[in-house]
Amino acid sequence: MARDHSSPRRHRRTRHRRARTRPACAVALAAAGALLATLLTGPPAAAAERPMGHDVSSHQRTVDWARTKAAGARFVYVKATESTGYRNPYFAQQYDGAGGVGLLRGAYHFALPDQGPGKAQAAFFVRNGGGWSADGGTLPPALDIEYNPYDAHRRCYGLSRAAMVAWIRAFSDEVLRLTGRRPVIYTTTHWWNTCTGGSPDLAADHALWIARYSSSDTGALPAGWASWTFWQYADGGSLPGDQNLFNGSAEGLARFAKRA
Repeated sequence: MARDHSSPRRHRRTRHRRARTRPACAVALAAAGALLATLLTGPPAAAAERPMGHDVSSHQRTVDWARTKAAGARFVYVKATESTGYRNPYFAQQYDGAGGVGLLRGAYHFALPDQGPGKAQAAFFVRNGGGWSADGGTLPPALDIEYNPYDAHRRCYGLSRAAMVAWIRAFSDEVLRLTGRRPVIYTTTHWWNTCTGGSPDLAADHALWIARYSSSDTGALPAGWASWTFWQYADGGSLPGDQNLFNGSAEGLARFAKRA
């Protein structure tokens, strides 16, 4: 998922190399590699029958929403907050702009469980864009929880597995209290198994947004979930930001947005 600070995936440095003539075989290999990369990050076969969407943060800055809709987007999640002190400075343009062209849009919070209680982060999130209403155009709030991008030695933020489950539950309970909806949980199966011990305790009342790239399917899901609601299948493609699918029809997506 898109982060706004020192994310290893998002901060790619441009390396300037001296120009030189490459052998024809090297050029051919480079072209083949580029084609393969395009194929791997293109929409999976499932995209033909499911609504396509994406997620954005400050990295995408000002988005051309009319063009995005014309490219096939039907929904978008916009990063609103991180921890209890960061707000996406482009949130209003992104969130309101998406809604203005008729896209279903929702807000997400990037969790940093070592920087404050779940309840406090949820309250900050809702105050800064993470709300929900049954207007038919608003997706439920989402919690982005994944490996610590700021400290590779504390990938689970220094929390025990039981404490991590409790942190997520506290965040969810506060979002529910303030908005009337449980948050969608964005994660990977590997993170869930590692940092919650494969806990099945949250699956019954939370929709799953699973991340798995360069694959024809989502693979094994975290414990407790029998199906996914959103699938983030690539971190680049025809839409700005990360590429996603909804597991259902356009009508099902509309019902999911409106359902309390």
